[in-house]
Amino acid sequence: MTPLTTNQLRGFWAAWGGWALDGMDSFLYALVLVPALRELLPRSGIPATQANTGYYGGVLFAIFLLGWGFAFLWGPLADRFGRVRTLVLTIVCYSLFTFLGCAATTVWQLAAFRFLAGIGIGGEWTIGGVFVAEEWPESRRKQGAAWMHTGYYFGTFLAAIVNYTVGSHYGWRAVFAVGGTPALLVAFIRYGVRESARWEKRVERVSARDAFLALFGAEYRRRTLVNASLLFISMVGLWAGSAYVPSSITFLAGREGYSAGDASRLASWATMLLSTGTILGCLMLPALAERLGRRGALAFYFLLMFGFIALGFGYVFYRTSNALPWFMTCLFFLGVGGANFSVYTLWLPEQYRTECRGSAFAFATSFGRFLAAGITFLVGAGVSRMHTIGTPVALTSIAFLVGLALLPLAVETKGKELPA
Repeated sequence: MTPLTTNQLRGFWAAWGGWALDGMDSFLYALVLVPALRELLPRSGIPATQANTGYYGGVLFAIFLLGWGFAFLWGPLADRFGRVRTLVLTIVCYSLFTFLGCAATTVWQLAAFRFLAGIGIGGEWTIGGVFVAEEWPESRRKQGAAWMHTGYYFGTFLAAIVNYTVGSHYGWRAVFAVGGTPALLVAFIRYGVRESARWEKRVERVSARDAFLALFGAEYRRRTLVNASLLFISMVGLWAGSAYVPSSITFLAGREGYSAGDASRLASWATMLLSTGTILGCLMLPALAERLGRRGALAFYFLLMFGFIALGFGYVFYRTSNALPWFMTCLFFLGVGGANFSVYTLWLPEQYRTECRGSAFAFATSFGRFLAAGITFLVGAGVSRMHTIGTPVALTSIAFLVGLALLPLAVETKGKELPA
């Protein structure tokens, strides 16, 4: 196995650490959704009923996804100015606006901060994934992609720990304050990591505009649209499914007689269980991608997402007895299916040349979030209208059947080297 250089190791840990803290920031809001809205809705002139909490929770998730959608702008910047410099800017962006969430006095202020944090969070995965793909040796790229993506789900562990230790004692504002800590990574990245050799030696040096427009030329147009569609389907599962896990656990625990404090802690444990499943799913990726190809690996994860979203939210959620342990079991397998995002970390860089690789990764992983925001809003509206979380979330499982039908249109890159 090819040994890694100092810069490859430092760059990996910078990308992994940034993605881990991205995961922490993303899930912090899901974990403090209920207490934050209970305080902010009345201050905004809105009664803090269960229906309003579900509805405005969906609205804020949708606004966050809109911010993440605008993260496609980081890709052309990375192609023009470099991966490392752009990575620093993404981390500063999401750290600052996550921290400012602790100062929100109305639900709309919190929405604005989540929108701006989403722009930064969406960019970190893009730039980190491209850097690792370009900098790691060909023989180890599959491992690099799989290992890097575990960072996001270690971040959910961090979010659960922060909520368990800080949130349960000091409240949701303290949780957002802790969310500003990723900015500490900037000094390490800025002074310890050099640009990838592939970017430094790229054959053609193009402007940010030309890098972006190359995605829609004759060579790349079809694969760009297919990749963005597949990512959109994955996002529906993540935000309409996983993001409602803490609220679902809180509801089920309350129905079974747990106190509010115990229900909050149980939601933290459920998030960690979900993350454990996803980390294991990510570690399975190299073997799956080698044996089944990139399309086959994604199909495996899509089948798990379809089955356990439908089963967990459509059936187990409504069991009148022992719902909680069965729901937790579904969460573990839902977590394994959530590793579908790790496939893109490996697969997308393999489909594009260096001069537009950042733009391609950023567009595919961000643009579908505009549509996913609409789906998330509809799920929130469904929760409000039906007065239940289960059925609206269960219906999102249908998206993965559409994804399976789209997979034959995607480009298979198994056995091919990263383009120059």
